Amino acid sequence: MSNPTVTAAQANKTPVLVAICLAAIILPLSFVSGSIATPVISRELGGSAQALSWITNAFMLSFGCFLMAAGALADEIGRKKVFIIGVSLFALFSGLIGFSSSLIWIDLMRAAQGVAAAAALAGGSASLAQEFEGRAQMRAFSMLGTSFGVGLAFGPFLAGLLIAHFGWRAVFLSSMVIALLSLSVAVTRLNESKNPNAAGIDWPGTVLFTAMLALLTWGLMEIPSKGTTSVEVLGLLGATVVLLILFVAVERKVRHPMLDLSLFRYARFIGVQALPLSTAFAFVVLLVLLPMQFIGITGMNEEQAGLMMMALSLPMLIIPMFAALLTHWISAGLVCTLGLVISAIGLGWLSQAIASQDMFAALAPMALIGIGIGLPWGLMDGLSISVVPKERAGMATGIFSTTRVAGEGIALAIVGAMLAGFVGQGIQQLSLAKDSHTASLAVQRLATGDLHQALLELPSTNALQLTAIYASAFQHLLLWLAAITLISAAIVFAALCLKTVPTEVSETLCEPDQ
Repeated sequence: MSNPTVTAAQANKTPVLVAICLAAIILPLSFVSGSIATPVISRELGGSAQALSWITNAFMLSFGCFLMAAGALADEIGRKKVFIIGVSLFALFSGLIGFSSSLIWIDLMRAAQGVAAAAALAGGSASLAQEFEGRAQMRAFSMLGTSFGVGLAFGPFLAGLLIAHFGWRAVFLSSMVIALLSLSVAVTRLNESKNPNAAGIDWPGTVLFTAMLALLTWGLMEIPSKGTTSVEVLGLLGATVVLLILFVAVERKVRHPMLDLSLFRYARFIGVQALPLSTAFAFVVLLVLLPMQFIGITGMNEEQAGLMMMALSLPMLIIPMFAALLTHWISAGLVCTLGLVISAIGLGWLSQAIASQDMFAALAPMALIGIGIGLPWGLMDGLSISVVPKERAGMATGIFSTTRVAGEGIALAIVGAMLAGFVGQGIQQLSLAKDSHTASLAVQRLATGDLHQALLELPSTNALQLTAIYASAFQHLLLWLAAITLISAAIVFAALCLKTVPTEVSETLCEPDQ
């Protein structure tokens, strides 16, 4: 029989779980909704291709840069306090974006929104770990992961629906409403907690890490317009390398580093970091690129594009739970490897559908990619803790979350540069531009799915030619993403399925969970 006291205590904590899960829904919702809203924002406010790309990249960059710092701050001043501040600011910035009429202002507010999201996620996750214990804690974090899946699955459709009936501003105002709902519960029901042994924030490491990620992303985003050999791009990437060297040197010397470099001596820890990076290249970038294809190139409206995107994201509601069941018979490492291989096959299949310019033929491979990614997605949060000694679990979780979010931002910048490069090759081969400046502007527009503006830059061409160039470029990109995913699968298999680590680390990755 169940203990009535325990049951009542768990029921009393249900509002806490609801508040944190509501906050977890709006983070991916804000990310995917921004990509759906970008084309219509472009039509209303104008702006360069680079400025429009920052609508998504600014959010992801600041989110990833400040996640570890937010976690340290939550331990220092209070987890509830950081969560409340994060959600409150997220609601505020969402509202400001919803009433904005300036693209530059939207970009700045999206960056600020990312900082607020980092505080909300760090404070919420840490609070959840304090509120629940044992199996209840596992169920709570499972619900947290499911909430992320809900945001990803329904974000594109919800954004398309809101834009079609109320305009793009409703996308951000709806995020504000959900954030306020979360806040109304958390203020009264969430308990405050701190780490009594908190050592403070590693400010030198935080500043160097943030600057390094910012310069890297900025440099990658400049490639489509400036080229890989430009002084500006080389300078930014060179400065990134210098900051990386300084960061490693500082982290080795400070007493309480934000990043414990010794964790990287565990092969499985490295393998786990490969999981969010591989999902970024195989799945997350498609949440941005495919809406551009559907809306800007194919000519669908936002609602139709949102419906199409559900083929990719709906499996994320079901497959993560199925992945947990699979671990009763198959090791977690093997399940993750299998998922990445399935995703790579889906990416290759999708490349053929894109090449044929048959968007409805893309639905089946999109679903296959979602199914494949759903397998590691449901396991990698738990794996991030299990692959290191227990006393380092907190640091490992922080590193994993940062790798996931920052990796997604960097992957978007890399993939954007690759797509622009392939588009540029197509335009150059057909000699469609009269000079390099015109070609650069046309490449930037077409690579971001703005077929209309690309045609204005190249009046001697037609829509069919540019559509064919884009389809060929996207096909090549998808094949590269498939190759990256297969390489990631090999790394994950080698690191997580081969017994090559110290015995103090959990061996459950190599064996089914009996």
